[in-house]
Amino acid sequence: MTQKKLSIAAMLSLFILVVFLAPVLAADTFKVGAVFSVTGRASFLGDPEKKTAEMIASQINKAGGINGKPLELIVYDDEGDATKCNLAVKKLITQDNVCAIIGPSISGLSLAVVPLAEEYEIPLVSCAASYKIVLDEKANKPYKWVFKTPQSDSLAVEAIYSHIKKRGITKIALLSATDGFGASGLAELQRIAPQYGLEIVAEGKYGPEDQDMTTQLTKIKGSGAGAIVNWSIGPTQVVVLRNWRDLGMTSIPFYQSHGFGSTKNIELAAGAAEGVYCPLGAVNVAEILPENHPQKKVITAYQKDYLAMYKEPLNSFGGHAWDALTLVVEAMQKVGCDKAKIRDYIENRKGFIGQHGVFNFSPNDHNGLTKDAFQMIMVKNGAWALAN
Repeated sequence: MTQKKLSIAAMLSLFILVVFLAPVLAADTFKVGAVFSVTGRASFLGDPEKKTAEMIASQINKAGGINGKPLELIVYDDEGDATKCNLAVKKLITQDNVCAIIGPSISGLSLAVVPLAEEYEIPLVSCAASYKIVLDEKANKPYKWVFKTPQSDSLAVEAIYSHIKKRGITKIALLSATDGFGASGLAELQRIAPQYGLEIVAEGKYGPEDQDMTTQLTKIKGSGAGAIVNWSIGPTQVVVLRNWRDLGMTSIPFYQSHGFGSTKNIELAAGAAEGVYCPLGAVNVAEILPENHPQKKVITAYQKDYLAMYKEPLNSFGGHAWDALTLVVEAMQKVGCDKAKIRDYIENRKGFIGQHGVFNFSPNDHNGLTKDAFQMIMVKNGAWALAN
């Protein structure tokens, strides 16, 4: 081969090498996308999620990044709107080229973007509760690319019903919002009740922005129900408590879903939440956990860091983002920005100690938690306390 031919061959080889290595060389950061309801009706979910994710990203980068490369967290606010949420997720995938996505905050929006994660084959770790987010009901198996960190509504129902049964109550009344979270929870409340020997003697529904539930509660008052279970998020779960107390119904025990997990709800209820029960993750009650509790260390550290950075107490919802982003970062540390390998890593992760439980994922379980991830909590003297 002549010198000229050797030169041309060498240049061609170099060109091919540059073409194929360019994307790798350009990937000087690990990109993770996040879509939260930072503003809008679900800002009480999205705001602490965004703050938590940004805090974790800052801590990781100060410590040297992921395998020596910075973590680039790209956060979009869907404002609680399905269209904006879909556009944000699609942008993260097609324009920002992220390795994985965490969020959205709300069950309805998470369900809306599941098809995108499946179509584009990108790991998505939702911060919302509905079991339907991870379960393809038609195929009766988990979606391939979707996971979630909040305890499922079905597990919350089991925790509530276990406590109700322990108290010897056999008749219950149900209240629920007509949004995605409320509808999913109601379906599980209805489905699981017979398993605990519970009879549903009254039901009431209301819109996610309704300002009064007196009519629904009045119907329940004369139903003979021994307990009330309410399933909603946002201001309605505070409104219904005030109506419950104003109607003199406090002799009927009141249970909220795990969506009640913020001390701001106690404050907004202005005393009406006293004595109310709800199932919450251990992250809400770090101070009263025993020292040997498996989550005590990570929760205490998160609580300290969050308070120092934002001068406000953490809540259940920020913990969902902590679990989601920490899980994704751990996966990237092990396998890099390979979407398929990130998915496989999460699906097979056992013993991941998070804010909301010790997660044991599997090909058949993309949530990885049991009802033991809940603590039954009551409001006592304006604060959380372990319920008997």
